[in-house]
Amino acid sequence: MKIAFYGSSLLSSYWNGAATYYRGILKALADRGYDISFYEPDAFDRQQHRDIDPPEWIRSVVYPATTNGLNSVLAEAGDADIVIKANGVGVFDAELLDGIVARSRPDALRIFWDVDAAATLDEMRADAGHPVLRALPSLDMVLTYGGGPPVVDAYRGFGADICLPIYNALDPETHFPVAPDSRFACDLAFLGNRLPDREARVEEFFTTPARLLPDRGFLIGGNGWESGSLPANVRHRGHVYTAEHNAFNCTPLAVLNVARDSMAAVGFSPATRVFEAAGAGACLITDAWEGIEMFLRPDEEVLVARDGQDVAELLDGLTAERARTIGGAALARVLTEHTYELRGAVVDQAFRERRAHQRVAA
Repeated sequence: MKIAFYGSSLLSSYWNGAATYYRGILKALADRGYDISFYEPDAFDRQQHRDIDPPEWIRSVVYPATTNGLNSVLAEAGDADIVIKANGVGVFDAELLDGIVARSRPDALRIFWDVDAAATLDEMRADAGHPVLRALPSLDMVLTYGGGPPVVDAYRGFGADICLPIYNALDPETHFPVAPDSRFACDLAFLGNRLPDREARVEEFFTTPARLLPDRGFLIGGNGWESGSLPANVRHRGHVYTAEHNAFNCTPLAVLNVARDSMAAVGFSPATRVFEAAGAGACLITDAWEGIEMFLRPDEEVLVARDGQDVAELLDGLTAERARTIGGAALARVLTEHTYELRGAVVDQAFRERRAHQRVAA
């Protein structure tokens, strides 16, 4: 079956945290025989900060972020058996969603893939004319990056026929243990872009422990932090390319995960960084959110902190031996239960069941 996927970027993780998620899920589907085209706009300097060249397992189309460019890629929607619009493309989001509904074949599956469901749902509650609300009656299903029962119930309440969370996972061919790299040497490292709904939580869970432990070394990677006020024991690394993620995760004593406000509020939303760190065998400290035990076992496969004081205490009492034990247990868990190959099987089954439902209805 042919898939036309309209997303932010497959080729670049620059201001685009969903990149490795797209790569993992779509590669798993390609391995199952799907013929996939991924359409991404040339926007936000992403093409100047590519992590990868176009992979051989997918047709990559980069289009100008113009009306003509938009129309050129929407014209191809009619060739696909499954047409998918992801949220957060950043340009022409409403037009893309309307376009896949209008231009796809009557027998095609039309899917909205929400990689920021909690935020989208908040927008829908505040705006009765929201593009997603407008499109829901014409969509066959909504897939989400996470969110668990609260997100599923909310989408069903808005009229979605099917809402299915497809969680982040590990691609063991991309993220795996490597030798330490002195560029990333520290006691605690955090990787994430500076965003309005993340900044306060990073201040609490990362900056506060850095101030409480002035003799320990901290490292922050990602875009936007260079303009912030960081303690003297924090180094800022800037954008960290995907090829550097393994060394970034393997080198520190521990790696920190901090959820965005909306994802922490609904829970059941592990970030890509959780599985990337676990896949590298890192000792992960995460802020507390509901559902973490679905993915990693607290105190054995991950350390969970309620606030910055907890992070400081966990880090202060962490030995290199215990960090290795936790990281090894996390790696074993994700390799067994949380790979993109397994997630791809869930998506494949959902597609096939919906296609069968269509045939019966016809």
